[in-house]
Amino acid sequence: MASFTYDGLNRQGQNVHGEVVADSSSEAMDKLREAGVIVTDIKEKVINEKKKTGKKKVKIEDVAIFARQMAAMISAGVPITRVLSTLAKQTTNPTLASAIEEIGSNVEGGMPLSEAFAQYPKIFNDLFVAMIATGEVGGILEQSLSSLATQLQKQKALNDNIKSAVSYPKNIGTFAIILLFAMLAFMVPVFKNMIPATTELNGLTQFIFNASDSLRTRWYLWILVIAAAVTAIYFIVKSKPVHVFWERHKLHFPMIGELVLKQVIARFCRTLATLLAGGVTAVEALQSAGPTSGSDLIAKAVEDAIQDIEEGKSISDSLDKSGLFPPMVTGMIAIGEEAGTLPELLDKVAEFYEEDVETLSRNLKAMIEPIALIVIGGIVGAMIIALYLPIFTASTSVEGY
Repeated sequence: MASFTYDGLNRQGQNVHGEVVADSSSEAMDKLREAGVIVTDIKEKVINEKKKTGKKKVKIEDVAIFARQMAAMISAGVPITRVLSTLAKQTTNPTLASAIEEIGSNVEGGMPLSEAFAQYPKIFNDLFVAMIATGEVGGILEQSLSSLATQLQKQKALNDNIKSAVSYPKNIGTFAIILLFAMLAFMVPVFKNMIPATTELNGLTQFIFNASDSLRTRWYLWILVIAAAVTAIYFIVKSKPVHVFWERHKLHFPMIGELVLKQVIARFCRTLATLLAGGVTAVEALQSAGPTSGSDLIAKAVEDAIQDIEEGKSISDSLDKSGLFPPMVTGMIAIGEEAGTLPELLDKVAEFYEEDVETLSRNLKAMIEPIALIVIGGIVGAMIIALYLPIFTASTSVEGY
């Protein structure tokens, strides 16, 4: 499907301008003719991806607030084009505002609402588009948007718990590096001037002195080396082999593996519950929930399960075959299938794992704190000892002499 911009005359003879979605320009003209528009000019719209995505990142809370506001305005009986136009002016994030404005123009030009949102995959994910499509078809757009807002807010809370667990070691590591460089630049030269030139230095002390001299006299080389190292690490981490390795093993890493697995399961269950409650079929719901779970392994397991489900197998048995889903999850899904309460039970499972992620995050943070302090203390202590040793050696030599 492509977007076409057109100029023409409506039934009242007024000039009109807009967009229409079609496979070809001839199909677009047929659609406009059926709508009573005499086309004077039509051309395919060239979408500028850079303009589409914008510069400022759209956060999950921005999308959640937008969905909540959109649901409230639709509930008040405001037409969808007016809703989008109003929200585009009210939204403070310029990237999101630009996207909403463009979506409004596309909808006014005849594009279905779900397709208009699908034009911005970096802002509105598969879950968002699927729920909008379901709301359009079922006439429950307000309920779909409210469910979406709730889902996004809970997903943000889940992500915040993970960030809380990793932020402390990141901050401690940054502080340790700054402290190390400050000691090399300012403290080590003071100790070096206190040591007689004839004193024999041990290997560690000599290394620290050499590093300090190098940092103070060839600081530009340090900047170049650090920049090169950071750039190399960035591209290595972003490379496909590292990504594949991480996705295959992140659920089994010590300490963080359990946390990541429970986060992924919570997100998967919450998304699946939201889609099923919105009236999406099981297969379509799984097709959206798998890729948005945050794990390639889970996404592949869900993809394989869909094939079994289409052949008549139950959801619980199909997911259990992968061995990735905990027995509690597949067991609750089985009960939900039998009782016809699958969305409600999936919500309960998601809540359980979200609480578990919060607890694990706190425990991990509490465990990392003393380890980080010990590491920093060890580094600083080793440097202090290495600096004081030559002083002790020099004073001992003087006394002995």
